[in-house]
Amino acid sequence: MATPVSAPFGNFDIAHTALDVHDSLAAPVAGALRSWDTQGAAQAVIYVDSDPAKADTAVFAETYDVPLDASANCVVVAAKRGGETTLAACLVLGGARVDVNSAVRRHLGARKASFAPMDVAVNESGMEYGGITPIGLPASWPLLVDAAVVDTPYVLIGSGRRRGKLIVPGWALAQLPGAEVLENLAV
Repeated sequence: MATPVSAPFGNFDIAHTALDVHDSLAAPVAGALRSWDTQGAAQAVIYVDSDPAKADTAVFAETYDVPLDASANCVVVAAKRGGETTLAACLVLGGARVDVNSAVRRHLGARKASFAPMDVAVNESGMEYGGITPIGLPASWPLLVDAAVVDTPYVLIGSGRRRGKLIVPGWALAQLPGAEVLENLAV
């Protein structure tokens, strides 16, 4: 049985170490947490239960008293060059937007970059729309993380499902496989 823990922010009725409630996470997320080799990273991840109908950032922040600058959005982008499409994930703080047309496109060396269609993002990540998270993404995807996310003590991100979120130390997100920390990824 999972032992309750205290979340560093927000008003949550249920909070546990994520490793203790891996059945509440999407399969790729649970697997990635169990195999995360950065010392102390997976053990520091907290799972908070939440209403899936309130998973979108602004509604979630208001409902659970989470500051926007303590939450981060993970979006999937499709970068195209010479007939090839590369999927990548971008992680920025909740009050910001990903600079897809400039920062992402240039960093990935693409001619064109745009948000990936929802069905592609869901099918390729193995996660639910509205819950896509940087933990457990396909190993072939670049993970672009805005430096402001890494500098945040604790960040709320998706759990791979619309129900529940993860609270992760910002530094740990820079240690995920494929992570590249970029200045000015967000606008």
